[in-house]
Amino acid sequence: MHVLSSRTLLRPTDPERTRAFYGEALGLQIAREFGTGPERGTVYFLGGGFLEVSGRSERPPAPGLQLWFQVADAAAAHEELAAAGVTVLRPPVKEPWGLVEMWIADPDGVRICVVQVPDDHPLRYRPGI
Repeated sequence: MHVLSSRTLLRPTDPERTRAFYGEALGLQIAREFGTGPERGTVYFLGGGFLEVSGRSERPPAPGLQLWFQVADAAAAHEELAAAGVTVLRPPVKEPWGLVEMWIADPDGVRICVVQVPDDHPLRYRPGI
Protein backbone atom coordinates (compact mmCIF):
# COMPACT_ATOMS: atom_id res chain seq x y z
CA MET A 1 0.00 0.00 0.00
CA HIS A 2 1.31 3.43 -0.96
CA VAL A 3 -0.43 6.14 1.09
CA LEU A 4 -0.52 9.49 -0.74
CA SER A 5 -2.24 11.54 1.96
CA SER A 6 -3.98 11.07 5.28
CA ARG A 7 -6.41 12.81 7.56
CA THR A 8 -8.04 12.28 10.92
CA LEU A 9 -11.85 12.29 10.77
CA LEU A 10 -13.58 13.86 13.77
CA ARG A 11 -17.35 13.52 14.30
CA PRO A 12 -18.12 16.04 17.06
CA THR A 13 -21.23 16.31 19.21
CA ASP A 14 -21.53 20.00 18.29
CA PRO A 15 -19.93 20.72 14.88
CA GLU A 16 -20.20 24.53 15.08
CA ARG A 17 -18.56 24.62 18.52
CA THR A 18 -15.82 22.27 17.32
CA ARG A 19 -15.20 24.31 14.16
CA ALA A 20 -14.91 27.45 16.32
CA PHE A 21 -12.36 25.66 18.52
CA TYR A 22 -10.10 24.36 15.74
CA GLY A 23 -10.56 27.29 13.33
CA GLU A 24 -10.75 30.26 15.68
CA ALA A 25 -9.26 29.29 19.07
CA LEU A 26 -6.42 27.17 17.61
CA GLY A 27 -6.21 29.18 14.39
CA LEU A 28 -5.91 26.18 12.05
CA GLN A 29 -6.12 27.13 8.38
CA ILE A 30 -8.86 25.61 6.22
CA ALA A 31 -7.72 23.31 3.42
CA ARG A 32 -11.23 22.82 2.00
CA GLU A 33 -14.91 22.82 2.90
CA PHE A 34 -17.73 20.75 1.50
CA GLY A 35 -21.48 20.43 1.95
CA THR A 36 -23.83 22.88 3.61
CA GLY A 37 -25.49 23.37 6.97
CA PRO A 38 -24.21 22.60 10.46
CA GLU A 39 -22.88 19.15 9.54
CA ARG A 40 -20.90 20.43 6.55
CA GLY A 41 -17.30 19.29 6.30
CA THR A 42 -14.29 21.43 7.10
CA VAL A 43 -10.78 20.09 6.50
CA TYR A 44 -7.94 21.84 8.33
CA PHE A 45 -4.23 21.75 7.50
CA LEU A 46 -2.19 19.93 10.17
CA GLY A 47 1.38 20.24 8.97
CA GLY A 48 1.88 17.02 6.99
CA GLY A 49 -1.70 15.83 7.57
CA PHE A 50 -5.27 17.03 7.79
CA LEU A 51 -8.08 17.15 10.36
CA GLU A 52 -11.60 16.83 8.97
CA VAL A 53 -14.51 18.00 11.13
CA SER A 54 -17.73 16.78 9.54
CA GLY A 55 -21.02 15.18 10.45
CA ARG A 56 -22.25 14.82 14.00
CA SER A 57 -22.09 12.18 16.69
CA GLU A 58 -24.42 11.66 19.63
CA ARG A 59 -21.42 10.76 21.81
CA PRO A 60 -17.96 12.34 22.08
CA PRO A 61 -15.18 10.64 20.10
CA ALA A 62 -13.61 7.48 21.50
CA PRO A 63 -12.02 8.16 24.91
CA GLY A 64 -8.61 6.95 23.72
CA LEU A 65 -8.46 9.32 20.73
CA GLN A 66 -5.63 11.84 21.09
CA LEU A 67 -4.06 14.24 18.61
CA TRP A 68 -0.39 15.31 18.39
CA PHE A 69 0.41 18.79 17.08
CA GLN A 70 4.05 19.82 16.72
CA VAL A 71 4.81 23.52 17.18
CA ALA A 72 8.01 25.56 17.03
CA ASP A 73 7.58 27.09 20.51
CA ALA A 74 5.37 25.42 23.15
CA ALA A 75 5.64 28.36 25.59
CA ALA A 76 4.41 30.81 22.93
CA ALA A 77 1.62 28.38 21.96
CA HIS A 78 0.62 28.13 25.65
CA GLU A 79 0.29 31.92 25.94
CA GLU A 80 -1.65 32.19 22.68
CA LEU A 81 -4.04 29.32 23.47
CA ALA A 82 -4.66 30.35 27.08
CA ALA A 83 -5.47 33.89 25.88
CA ALA A 84 -7.94 32.39 23.37
CA GLY A 85 -9.73 30.55 26.20
CA VAL A 86 -8.56 27.06 25.23
CA THR A 87 -8.73 24.50 28.05
CA VAL A 88 -5.11 23.86 29.03
CA LEU A 89 -4.93 20.54 30.87
CA ARG A 90 -1.21 20.93 31.54
CA PRO A 91 1.22 23.73 30.62
CA PRO A 92 4.44 22.95 28.73
CA VAL A 93 6.83 20.59 30.55
CA LYS A 94 10.10 19.12 29.32
CA GLU A 95 9.56 15.37 29.54
CA PRO A 96 12.24 12.80 30.47
CA TRP A 97 12.30 11.73 26.79
CA GLY A 98 13.34 15.26 25.81
CA LEU A 99 10.19 16.66 24.21
CA VAL A 100 8.41 19.72 25.57
CA GLU A 101 4.74 18.75 25.86
CA MET A 102 1.60 20.68 26.72
CA TRP A 103 -1.85 19.11 26.87
CA ILE A 104 -5.09 20.83 25.84
CA ALA A 105 -8.63 19.56 25.18
CA ASP A 106 -11.16 20.29 22.48
CA PRO A 107 -14.84 20.94 23.32
CA ASP A 108 -15.66 17.18 23.33
CA GLY A 109 -12.69 16.43 25.60
CA VAL A 110 -10.40 15.09 22.86
CA ARG A 111 -6.92 15.41 24.35
CA ILE A 112 -4.35 17.19 22.19
CA CYS A 113 -0.63 17.01 22.87
CA VAL A 114 1.09 20.20 21.71
CA VAL A 115 4.75 19.28 21.26
CA GLN A 116 7.96 21.21 20.79
CA VAL A 117 10.89 19.16 19.52
CA PRO A 118 14.09 20.80 20.86
CA ASP A 119 16.92 21.36 18.37
CA ASP A 120 19.11 18.70 20.04
CA HIS A 121 16.41 16.01 20.21
CA PRO A 122 16.95 12.77 18.22
CA LEU A 123 13.79 13.50 16.22
CA ARG A 124 15.75 16.41 14.70
CA TYR A 125 19.34 15.31 15.01
CA ARG A 126 20.97 11.96 14.33
CA PRO A 127 24.76 11.78 14.61
CA GLY A 128 26.48 10.37 11.56
CA ILE A 129 23.66 11.09 9.14
